[in-house]
Amino acid sequence: MNVYICQISILNRTKLYKKMKRNYHVPFFVLILLIGVNSAFAQSKLSSSPFNAIVTQYLQTEKGALGLNDIDVADLYIANEVFSKKSQITHLYIVQRYQGVEIFNAISSVAIKDGKVHYFANNFIGDIAQKINSSIPSITPIVAIQKVSAHFGLGSVGNLTEVSSRENKHEFSPGNISNSNIPVQLVYHFNAEENQLTLAWDLSIDQLDGQHWRSVRVNALTGEIIDSNDWVSSCGFGDIHNEIEHNNSPLFHHQMSPMFADGSQYNVFPFPIESPNHGPRALLTEPSNDSASPYGWHDTDAANGAEHTITRGNNVWAQDDIDGNNGTTGYSPDGTAALNFNFALDLNVEASNYLDASLTNLFYVNNIMHDVWYQYGFDEASGNFQQNNYGNGGLGNDYVVAQGQDGSSTDNANFATPPDGNNPRMQMYMWGPYSLPQPSTINNSALAGSYTASYPASDAANNITAPSSTPVTANLALALDGAAAPNEACNALVNGANVSGKIAVIKRGNCDFVVKIQNAQNAGAVAVIMVNHNNPTNDPTYTEYVNMAGLVNPPFTIPSIFVNYADGQQIIDALTNGQTINATIANNGPYPNDGSFDNGIVAHEYGHGISTRLTGGPGTSNCLNNGEQMGEGWSDWFALMLTLKSGDQPGDIRGIATFASGQEIDEVGIRPVPYSTDFAVNDYTYAATNDDTIIGTIDGEPVAWNEITHNIGFVWATILWDLNWAYIEKYGFDPDLYNGTGGNNRAMQIVIDGLKLQPCNPGFVDGRNAILSADMALTGGEDQCLIWEVFANRGVGFNAAEGANPFSSSMTDQVEDFTLPPNDHPSLDNCTFLSVNENKLNEYQIYPNPASNEINIKVNKYFGDVQVSMFDINGRKIFSQVVTLENTVKVNIENLQSGMYIMNIAG
Repeated sequence: MNVYICQISILNRTKLYKKMKRNYHVPFFVLILLIGVNSAFAQSKLSSSPFNAIVTQYLQTEKGALGLNDIDVADLYIANEVFSKKSQITHLYIVQRYQGVEIFNAISSVAIKDGKVHYFANNFIGDIAQKINSSIPSITPIVAIQKVSAHFGLGSVGNLTEVSSRENKHEFSPGNISNSNIPVQLVYHFNAEENQLTLAWDLSIDQLDGQHWRSVRVNALTGEIIDSNDWVSSCGFGDIHNEIEHNNSPLFHHQMSPMFADGSQYNVFPFPIESPNHGPRALLTEPSNDSASPYGWHDTDAANGAEHTITRGNNVWAQDDIDGNNGTTGYSPDGTAALNFNFALDLNVEASNYLDASLTNLFYVNNIMHDVWYQYGFDEASGNFQQNNYGNGGLGNDYVVAQGQDGSSTDNANFATPPDGNNPRMQMYMWGPYSLPQPSTINNSALAGSYTASYPASDAANNITAPSSTPVTANLALALDGAAAPNEACNALVNGANVSGKIAVIKRGNCDFVVKIQNAQNAGAVAVIMVNHNNPTNDPTYTEYVNMAGLVNPPFTIPSIFVNYADGQQIIDALTNGQTINATIANNGPYPNDGSFDNGIVAHEYGHGISTRLTGGPGTSNCLNNGEQMGEGWSDWFALMLTLKSGDQPGDIRGIATFASGQEIDEVGIRPVPYSTDFAVNDYTYAATNDDTIIGTIDGEPVAWNEITHNIGFVWATILWDLNWAYIEKYGFDPDLYNGTGGNNRAMQIVIDGLKLQPCNPGFVDGRNAILSADMALTGGEDQCLIWEVFANRGVGFNAAEGANPFSSSMTDQVEDFTLPPNDHPSLDNCTFLSVNENKLNEYQIYPNPASNEINIKVNKYFGDVQVSMFDINGRKIFSQVVTLENTVKVNIENLQSGMYIMNIAG
């Protein structure tokens, strides 16, 4: 018996495309081959040609369609040239100038592939000669710096000297207002409302407090501040609704031994574990990646042997900034010459007790972000963060300065990204605590038990001492000062002998807390319990300690706490009745959560650096400053991708920062709703990005979208999360983030390449188009239909629009659309659901032919569950079987009669 598969048939594209609109599970190829006939299909080789000639020719041909004239394209220069290995694209970031003066953010991204322009993301201004207001500045760069300092309240500018000067660029010393030198450049700034190019000084100041890195444009004629943005992405996270040892973690199952073994060990929460709530710590050995960190994580000189034994190396320097002074020489744990960073961790104590473990985890996550995303194109030439670029292009001397347990804020985190060659800075804060402390325990009598109380954080500047983990145990004594209200301790105590060595109980009253505590300390009290006596209905958490101003002589040395009326009055009544009450005051929790243990937050912050450096090229940090930019969305997505694990499902609830914000792992996190492909959980679409959208109510009042944190980014990350799952559905999941070939790996690659392709100041449509172009470069367009389907499903369909405002600057004019491109759209010609002649035949083999009892189907990638059907020459289905199409699958056909058949494979 011989079975031949030889009938050629072409599917009807229109009918099939209509099916695709409804469901991903459609026939993705039809094999109509004569088995036994061998054919060879070689992939075309990519080549390149001089990009200057290519771009010039392209612009001369397309300038009319782009709305440009000869003057507009007469003075261009290439700021950065980046080659992407996976896509074989040379990315050119071209800056528009007029008579040698740059036009601020007029940066177009041009992709060269196969010797021609593959993609042109236009961001040039048209008719520039008619829009120039002046070519000669009236104020000097120094005056511009002074104007910025006065505008933002940075203090007096002093000791300002010019360090260097060439053409229109100057560099000045910090001038007592910046942490680094101040660059100033003459530019033109485009005012869209007035349709004018204004001559301006462009400068940046890294504020001394580390909270802002101002990038500012100053009118070079008037000194007016006309535009500014912040290189510090401050994420506003605060507005929110058992240890085991292993030698490895799931992330590294496919890792090879490091090129240079350094014996390093790190006890951390290893990816894909997201936080202490998601899983235990593990002891990892030499987890650095050969291609991204070929000399390990502690090298800086490209020679065998670590230059640093602390949490410092080529990619990051993790240090504390507990005092919040933004210094760059904070404490770092020392792993000694053995590089053994295996530190104990007990989260049920004050954070200062586990600083070493915290900074080790911070060091680990930063390095993993560096190493993983290096594989997808965030490398040296693209502007990644390294001290030494090992001769691979780009500018070095820009490792991440990661500051843990930063004391300058709480319930937040941020990342500052200056241009390539300048150190970015990550600041990780403490979060919470999220339940009320019980620092007071009565040890005897009918009142025995723990009591809720509030207390201030220790503040040496204001002489405030909070309870510590060292308990203070003593009998209680009611303070008496001999006044009309004797228990308020507003005067020197008259019962000092009775109070000495005891815990003084004082009523809130008619004088400052500092006076009361001072009088108790002067009388020899070892601690103070303040009773809220003025307002019996007051919340127990209420405190005025934040308003305390310390006394200079002497400073407080005793702790103090604040209890509510009900609890405090019981104590006062018992003491008045002569009872002896013994109590203990101690800081026994709850304690704040350390953001450095929330791997998702650290990854999110690092992600800001990736999206900033890749958009518009590594030479600028100003291309994600427009209203519709999606920086927060990419950052959430980066975190989601590294914490994705085998067994996860697309409809699962994924919250952001659930550990840091004191939530369970299945709670909403700090976004409006969790991330999920399930519209019953997350039904947000492109229209929700409009700033004036009313999305719900809080306490019965309508809430506008612009009142919810991360509005634009949240929707963008939702779409990218859907895209990831569409890829996984098609290609499967691979836990190997370095060398994997699964759908998640493909999604990671296409998003990184999309970042490189999109223009300066992108919106959602720009981002979508860049991802579509990346797919064309990476696969020849295999997944165009998949990408269109995902974006259209969330409102960024074929007719979606970013609005009339140029450069996606408005957040109120987006237009959503759910339609797919028309059937004859060029992007659909490459989708892999058409006939075999339009598919990549080298992806699979069918043999033998003729066949007798079984047919082998061999594929080079994972296709998931498919249905294999056989049709006779009259079109009747006579056989069907569901198989998992991966590697080689055998199909039993021994019951078929001899003849010719058509094989159809649908998934």
